[in-house]
Amino acid sequence: MASTVVEKRPGYGRLLRTPGALSFLLPGFAARQPFAMLTIGIVLLVQHTTGSYGTAGAVAAATGVSMALFAPQSGKLADRFGQRAVLVPGVLVHAASVSLLVALALAGAPLWALFLAAVPSGASVPQVGPMVRARWAAKLDGTPLMSTAAAFESVTDEFTFVIGPVLATALCTGVHPAAGLITEAALTLVGGLLFAAQRSTQPAHGLLADAGRTDAEPHRSALSVPGVRVLAIAFLGIGSVFGGMQVSLTAFSEEIGNPGANGLLYGIFAAGNMLAGIAMGAVAWKIGPRRRLILGYAGLTVAASLLWSVHSVLLLGALGLVVGLCIAPALITGYTIVETLVPAGSRTEAFTWLTGAVALGQAGAVTVAGRLADAHGASTGFLVPMAGTLLALVTLVALRSRLRPRATSRVAARGIGHRVPVPVD
Repeated sequence: MASTVVEKRPGYGRLLRTPGALSFLLPGFAARQPFAMLTIGIVLLVQHTTGSYGTAGAVAAATGVSMALFAPQSGKLADRFGQRAVLVPGVLVHAASVSLLVALALAGAPLWALFLAAVPSGASVPQVGPMVRARWAAKLDGTPLMSTAAAFESVTDEFTFVIGPVLATALCTGVHPAAGLITEAALTLVGGLLFAAQRSTQPAHGLLADAGRTDAEPHRSALSVPGVRVLAIAFLGIGSVFGGMQVSLTAFSEEIGNPGANGLLYGIFAAGNMLAGIAMGAVAWKIGPRRRLILGYAGLTVAASLLWSVHSVLLLGALGLVVGLCIAPALITGYTIVETLVPAGSRTEAFTWLTGAVALGQAGAVTVAGRLADAHGASTGFLVPMAGTLLALVTLVALRSRLRPRATSRVAARGIGHRVPVPVD
């Protein structure tokens, strides 16, 4: 049955013709840039002002940890009170916090002061990707376009990872070390406010989303669903790839005396990710999502495990492309699976748990990879993606049975089939 649905899946053109879609997609793209620009922007600025990749990685990690901790709470609030109510104050706080971090770094402030500004910078990162996914789900729930939307969103995420790090690196190395973070804050503010202004496409929230429920089950966190926890661990491993690649490629480029190669190498890695995402939206898969996730993740683990042994720009670019090609299938399939595990009223929260897991994995990776690069050279930083994906793959294989939706589960079934229809503009 599942393969039949996939075979009839409409293409991206029909998806983009969904009434009202472009109104939230375009500003949403600009507002997503923090996730792609923030970490690398901090690494480049702080490394410039302190001379240490370890210190730069630690400050960047503080933003990642705070984002991972606060993102699910932001998702809960958005599900309960609406996206606009959460997004508007969030982008204002984020722009102010990043501006403070830039000022402190340029002033040579002590490390504790950088951490103090890094925490709110990460905690206030707007969760626009999960919010866009929730808007698609509200419009397309139960239609063949939902799987196309999942693929499209992953492509969009990966496109930001092509544009964001390359843009941040070019600005930091070619204009000013702080230019990447300043641009990130400006894009977040403008894009976030424009996205929040699109009220007509905002999904139902609070009592409206729960209308028609006949059970007395209290609201429970999406993380109470076992499958969501398993996927969060898998996404931690993906975050370790992003973080490890960002720091290690930067250190590698410095080692060979060509700092500009960093943006090129990371752009190739992210381009592979984007190309695989485009292909995922076009292929009619005949194997189930659980098996697809495990096979894709195994390929990612093998590719990531070879990075530390490569010492030339050409080979590193080629292997980075392969690693990127393996990430998108895992991300897309994970987001597709989580939609079947949680009720509509908890989707934004569920998506933010996964996004937060990527941020947490990225935070740990930039810290460890930065320390390794400082002490033993750039190649040792690539050991972090290998370890992260290997541990996640073992967990994924061992707990794969928890990724199967159970219709009898009250948590997973709460609200399904009883949502008030959301009008399509």
